[in-house]
Amino acid sequence: MRPLRWGILSTAGIAQKEMLPALQAASDCKIGAIASRDLARAETVAKRFGAQAYGSYAALLDAPDIDAIYNPLPNHLHVPLTLQALAAGKHVLCEKPLALSLAEAQQVCVEAKRAGRVVVEAFMTRHHPQWHRAKALIAEGRIGRVRGVQALFSYCNTDPGNVRNQAGIGGGGLFDIGCYAIDAARFFFDAEPEAVACTMDRDPVFDTDRMTTGAARFAGGGQLGFMVATQSTLAQKLTVLGTEGYLELDAPFNCPPDHVAQLVLDSGADLLGQGREILSIPATNQYQAQAEAFVRAIASPMPQSMTDILGNAAALEAMTRAAASGLWEHIHPDQGQAGDEK
Repeated sequence: MRPLRWGILSTAGIAQKEMLPALQAASDCKIGAIASRDLARAETVAKRFGAQAYGSYAALLDAPDIDAIYNPLPNHLHVPLTLQALAAGKHVLCEKPLALSLAEAQQVCVEAKRAGRVVVEAFMTRHHPQWHRAKALIAEGRIGRVRGVQALFSYCNTDPGNVRNQAGIGGGGLFDIGCYAIDAARFFFDAEPEAVACTMDRDPVFDTDRMTTGAARFAGGGQLGFMVATQSTLAQKLTVLGTEGYLELDAPFNCPPDHVAQLVLDSGADLLGQGREILSIPATNQYQAQAEAFVRAIASPMPQSMTDILGNAAALEAMTRAAASGLWEHIHPDQGQAGDEK
């Protein structure tokens, strides 16, 4: 099998720090090209990773020897460049959030189906074995029926030049890290939220949400509660609460590749840990696992489901409405339908 040849749109920090090294280590992957609007910058990074450099995104997309695109551009460029990549016949792994609206997500799904190409939103967390083990424990009934998911994700970034602090291009906490909480709840409930509520505190200068608290209601009464912050201390927590126990994931969103995660399974026998079991999860590079899963998705004869792309976009859009209205906002069940096949 010929390795999947990747083209990287931009020299973004996440590409250099996480994705490019992961692609070097991943099976059946080869870094083919790196593009930047600054050719010298593209050449510097491309030299490090043994790749071709391009001075424009269009030139990379036109390259006939590139099979797949990794898109880590600022949020407002996710959809336009993903659509251009699909039109050029490339598969796309796009950083989260793939879209800033449900309509945009639906457009991507329709075009992916038309092009016969795979598009995946890059939630690398789903590929960490800690998440897989937690999901398996739930399936085995070890915590009973899942009733709640609670998430905390916080960091401190006050740089006015950082894209996360620019409201006009999709910056702010909800889009940057709130999407992880939403995706986690959808993953562990294996369902779509029916309604959401949200409140935001906005930076007076950036106008981005620097602290956001959200809630989502699932069928049967299951609930998500989360808090995300971009100007507070570093913190990550994720708890899955069941009727007969709970799970606590270790460094749930940015688990270091050399860290042996300690997944907590607690029966709730008491508050002092008498019913607690610590499960060691092998150290894993979740970005490498994500790349290898992407290769398998392309090779699979099974139709690609667009449910995750559409479900995340619908929930994020509803959260944005809820923050503006101060009300619970409902999500219609048919919002995850358009383009839901390969």
